[in-house]
Amino acid sequence: MLEVRSISKSFPGVKALDGVSVSFAPGTIHALLGENGAGKSTLMKIICGIYGPDEGEMLLDGKRLHLRSTFDALHNRISIVHQEIQVVPRASIAENIMLDKLDRYRRGMAIDWKRLAREAKVFTDMVDLMLPPETPVVALSAAQKQLTQIARALSDGATILLLDEPTSSLTLHEVDRLFDLLRKLKGQGVTIVFVSHKLEEVMALCDVVTVLRDGKLMGTRPRVELTKDQIIAMMIGRTTFDEFRGLLPIDYTRPVLEVRGLKSDLFDGMDLTLWQGEILGLYGLVGSGRTELAKTIIGERRFDSGSVLVRGTPAKIGSVAESLQRYRIGYVSENRKEEGLIMSASVTSNLTITIWNRLRSRLLRILKPRREVDQAIKMIQRLDIKTPGPLQILNNLSGGNQQKVSIGKWLVADCDILILDEPTTGVDVGAKEYLHDLIWKMAKEEGKSIILISSDMPELVKLSRRILVFKNYQIVGVLDDLNKRESTLEETSLRIGQYLA
Repeated sequence: MLEVRSISKSFPGVKALDGVSVSFAPGTIHALLGENGAGKSTLMKIICGIYGPDEGEMLLDGKRLHLRSTFDALHNRISIVHQEIQVVPRASIAENIMLDKLDRYRRGMAIDWKRLAREAKVFTDMVDLMLPPETPVVALSAAQKQLTQIARALSDGATILLLDEPTSSLTLHEVDRLFDLLRKLKGQGVTIVFVSHKLEEVMALCDVVTVLRDGKLMGTRPRVELTKDQIIAMMIGRTTFDEFRGLLPIDYTRPVLEVRGLKSDLFDGMDLTLWQGEILGLYGLVGSGRTELAKTIIGERRFDSGSVLVRGTPAKIGSVAESLQRYRIGYVSENRKEEGLIMSASVTSNLTITIWNRLRSRLLRILKPRREVDQAIKMIQRLDIKTPGPLQILNNLSGGNQQKVSIGKWLVADCDILILDEPTTGVDVGAKEYLHDLIWKMAKEEGKSIILISSDMPELVKLSRRILVFKNYQIVGVLDDLNKRESTLEETSLRIGQYLA
């Protein structure tokens, strides 16, 4: 039994945890929920020894626990799998799994690589990572790196396993396999603390639910006693609504973006049209070609033949900067931490980076800091970004607020065409609802044209007024009547499923 009692933790400008008490019982999958910034990650980091609490105590099987580092936590068989992928790219899968145990495999001055790979394979098999243990991690997909992290935690023999958004990079098959594994570990008496923004996963997997809001404990209850709406109300103080949002005033006489006969190493004659004021949804499984098409449009990937037209004129786009400056196309990456944002820079720098050329002094060609901060403050207010100030380092913000910054930098640039790739991945239900409202208003009230790439079916049905279904780098289906009538999630899911069958 792991217990945290009256735990408090403060950082400059914010009290992250305020007198939180929770018990985590052996052989249970315990969900830890809350909006971004509610205190979940802080509590997880205290449990695994990264942070020390300002007040309160932790007990393990009734004995007070003093953790000064993650090594102390591992010694007490507490292990964490972070949402942010933390691997050694140049090392192999086996080396990453056994990274803190390499001394066990020494044979004289050398490492017994065959034994290392053989024993690492036990854990890759557990998580269904079907690759040779000798494979360099640099060659792995994000999902495979995530599975490597989970395998490493299992290799530590943890009896308390902390999982922070473990499914964020996984396919549906990999999620099913992970859930089977977690249920097996639960049966072996392992305590699993499960953080997720996907409430469907919580309802399907977890035994107990604890909800935090603004650093305070809102309650701990058996999952069977809670509905999804009740959990949302505990998290944000109100329920959300997924009702039909109505129709968009799409101008079908004005195509703003066209892809014609595009051929590349992946595509064999791809066609696509985006109309003025439309939200066009792209749906498909991971690796179906949605993101690759987006990156081809903005010039990050090359194509061999075909054409891209912007407002009826052939466009020659050689880079992301060119797509923005010449054609006013913005791209919100699905991988905000590695591709979309500069985590070590300030909120202001991240929000204004797309308009630095406009903010420079004409004579000296240097940025005017006051103008830069003024622009950032306007966007912070518009998007309700929770930050102590415009100069706060972005890495100190919650995931939901980082995502608002990722979108905000393109709004600052006043893009006409926005490509949003998984825009609500890893954000809580409150931030998700806010971003949905923002996307809808940009199309309906500002006339923006939006391509929405999402694996979240309810999100697509709620916002998109036409959906293209991708499979094996082809468009295999089109739902083009969504702006003519109300459609239900069940009906749309069935139609998409038929295309993917």
